[in-house]
Amino acid sequence: MEIRAYNELYIENAQFVLGHAVDYAVETLAIDADVFGTAFCVSSISKQFAKGNPTYVAGTSGPELARYVMDEVRLTYPEHEDVMYLDKSPSYWAGFCLAYYQWYRDVSFTRILEAVKLSEMIRLYPKLHEMDILQFVDVVDQRMHDTYQRSRLREYRMRMGLSQSELSASSGVPLRQIQLFEQGQRDINKTSAITVLMLSKALRCEMSDLIETVPEIQ
Repeated sequence: MEIRAYNELYIENAQFVLGHAVDYAVETLAIDADVFGTAFCVSSISKQFAKGNPTYVAGTSGPELARYVMDEVRLTYPEHEDVMYLDKSPSYWAGFCLAYYQWYRDVSFTRILEAVKLSEMIRLYPKLHEMDILQFVDVVDQRMHDTYQRSRLREYRMRMGLSQSELSASSGVPLRQIQLFEQGQRDINKTSAITVLMLSKALRCEMSDLIETVPEIQ
């Protein structure tokens, strides 16, 4: 049984909220899609949304969510009344699908939007909007795989500017074990939780950030 990001009872509402948030920011306020996507990722709200916090996935409207994000990151935007159109725009569709993918694959919004920008998702609308949403999942899976062929452990180590030896010293995980993880000769998904915890603390990330969750596309 595959694990989703949060209870399935919330996913439809989460899609509705994020769809309207993207639509409101991009279509109504004329905020650049990738500027809003970045703002959403760096905000604390995206982390809470990704966990299925009812305050955000069920207890707020799309325009409210968009304003919470922009206010938190101090992104200026014009004053405008809340608008949620019955006719769904490509921007709405992109936010709707993005919420589903994050829930379905249980990966961070940051990781998703680093592989496929929000503006690129919007451009997928003509091709995919009449198809089953799992077609969107397949497309993003491929892009995720292409982007993150190197191990997540190596990716986060490089971001921190650490050598393998330095990571070993700071985490307490043997150097050879780190090398095997990064070379794909040992599966970090099957190692002990304490090992992943030690590495995540040294790399200042979540344990889930180091787990290889995206399936390989044949």
